[in-house]
Amino acid sequence: MIDSQSAVSTTNVVPNARETAALTRLLKEVAGTGYAFITPTPVTHQRYLDQRSRDQDQDVSLRDIFGWNSPFASHQLAPSLLALLQQAGAVLAGNPARSGVRIASLDGDLLLHSSFPTGASSSVFFGPDTYRFARFIRHALTEHVLSPNTASGSAPHSTVRILDVGCGSGAGGIAAARMMQGAGRECSLTLSDINPTALRYAAINADVAGIPVRLALGDTFAAVDGQFDLIISNPPYLYDDNRRTYRHGGDGLGRALSVRIAREALTRLAPGGQLLLYTGVAIIAGADPFLDEMTAALSSTGWPWSYTEIDPDVFGEELSRPIYQHADRIAAVGLIVCRSEGPP
Repeated sequence: MIDSQSAVSTTNVVPNARETAALTRLLKEVAGTGYAFITPTPVTHQRYLDQRSRDQDQDVSLRDIFGWNSPFASHQLAPSLLALLQQAGAVLAGNPARSGVRIASLDGDLLLHSSFPTGASSSVFFGPDTYRFARFIRHALTEHVLSPNTASGSAPHSTVRILDVGCGSGAGGIAAARMMQGAGRECSLTLSDINPTALRYAAINADVAGIPVRLALGDTFAAVDGQFDLIISNPPYLYDDNRRTYRHGGDGLGRALSVRIAREALTRLAPGGQLLLYTGVAIIAGADPFLDEMTAALSSTGWPWSYTEIDPDVFGEELSRPIYQHADRIAAVGLIVCRSEGPP
């Protein structure tokens, strides 16, 4: 349960205590069943639902209800879980009804995210990008922070201050904290997002994972003070006509927000601190405009940094939209910046 006595501290976040407690208990009870579900792309998800709608007399499992977000009758869900969904106000009206939340698994943790499809601006995203982001974090921390051959900005026995900017479900922050715990490092984790629903789900996910967090409601760095030893972010990077918060990355075919977060992060890194930014960029005529902007921004710092194309082709369906008519492809990329001593 998340309340004033819990391990979650908040800044400008006032969740509904009864509904939050119900969702927390729901996630814990589902975890106790051995539930696991890898969340696919929306296209794959819809294809599965279309196929299932043509099949008759199928059993309904927890994976169907909380993973595929399929309709279910009240007798098909354990009474205790149904009661918790109702207490949380997370039963979508219909005959049959659907769950108002989905549950994804990531490295042994379960995480709440929004029901399918994610059409609302307040939707909390989870999908293949989340898994790529978590892998990027694990690889980067192993190579650049936790390696015995790598100097870290914080002393081996000091608390590592972690900030997840635009945290969504909190998956990235939880993955980073898990890595630190596994290496015997103490850490303090701050989850920041402009979306109150995202912070609510992230708080529940962290609570069930047993990771204390501080929540900050605001745009990028607006709601947090001070410097951090590790800043991670997976901002939205598509251009969304409806400007949905979880999806719209702004101008430059969706890269503007990623550029802003990267630039602001440079002023918030503690000496020796690391920025791990996972994002996507529309490649135009073979050129990467995000890399060009980052090269210009970082050239004056003298700090070491690296840039990797993680997946050359993601969200290919977006390329059929007129605004992307000049784009070759959309690539998932990872930027790692290591702050040296001295001012930025």
